[in-house]
Amino acid sequence: MNSRLSLKLLGVIALVIGLAMAIVWISIDFFAIASFSALLDEYRVPNKQDVMTMFLDSAHRALVGAGLVALTAALVLSYVVIRMILGPLHQMFRMTGKIGHGDYSSRLHIDADDEVGELGKAFNAMIDRLQRVERLRKKMVVDVAHELRAPLTNIRGYLEALRDGVVPPSAKGVESLHEETVRLGNLLDALMRLSAADAASLTLERQVIDLDELVTRSLNVFAQQFADKAISPRLQIAAGAGRAMADCEQIAQVTQNLMDNALRYTPHGGTVQISIERASDAIKVVFANTGEAIATQDLPLIFERFYRVEKSRSRESGGAGIGLAIVKELVEAHGGGVGAESSAGENRIWFTLPA
Repeated sequence: MNSRLSLKLLGVIALVIGLAMAIVWISIDFFAIASFSALLDEYRVPNKQDVMTMFLDSAHRALVGAGLVALTAALVLSYVVIRMILGPLHQMFRMTGKIGHGDYSSRLHIDADDEVGELGKAFNAMIDRLQRVERLRKKMVVDVAHELRAPLTNIRGYLEALRDGVVPPSAKGVESLHEETVRLGNLLDALMRLSAADAASLTLERQVIDLDELVTRSLNVFAQQFADKAISPRLQIAAGAGRAMADCEQIAQVTQNLMDNALRYTPHGGTVQISIERASDAIKVVFANTGEAIATQDLPLIFERFYRVEKSRSRESGGAGIGLAIVKELVEAHGGGVGAESSAGENRIWFTLPA
């Protein structure tokens, strides 16, 4: 590929120089010779025809010689430049074959600061993203298997014990089976929502929405659960920050997931505050709650699928670790962003939407 393209480019350069020589040749034969003839007539030079023939022969020899030198220099210099430009393309060609076979270890090594260098940086960034997606895909398969294994193992163990007569049937045992099946159902529902969130950008139905109304609706849904934990959520809205152009149902899902997250990790009697504010060219919605601080190394990872901070976010209290991943997918489908901050005694999770 590299050699064929190099030959094509060199052929184009040679053709251009050949055309330039032909144009100069024609110019000498038709225009320069006419001026030279007029000059000979003005000074009455004898043997005019012989002098004109000598002039044309000399001009043609000089043109051919200069043309050959120019052509050689142009081809050599062009070859060097073309190799410099096509070298990264040749590397990309080889690397795409490796990527196709699942090898993401190679990177382009380009030191140039020009467009070729920018292309190389973009190509390396693409490989980094593909590698990250592949790593997340593999991790997700393992995590899903792990999440399914625990309740299925419990159900299987209890049913086998019933079959073998090791334990007698009891209401407590049936309740345990019911809890495990509910957990499985919740996990499958979450996976379905996550799958829908992945394709959210294809199904957006943007309209002017009232974020105040959406958050209030979510607060009403969780009102009893907040009351059970003696929590009184507070909502604060900055002037002119309540409206955005977005998909109502998808952003409602975002606010409900964040509300559930705040409820889940706020201790009894703690505080939850939701604020809606305008930040430059975006609208920012912040969910702040008191509780155990999230470790600095965990903050960038809480939006990853199936990620749970240990201890404070166990399987029993922290769900499957999909809720915030759904938030991230839905918000980014709108062109917004997500983030998290944590300090002693307070965690803040926020998302932004284009204003």
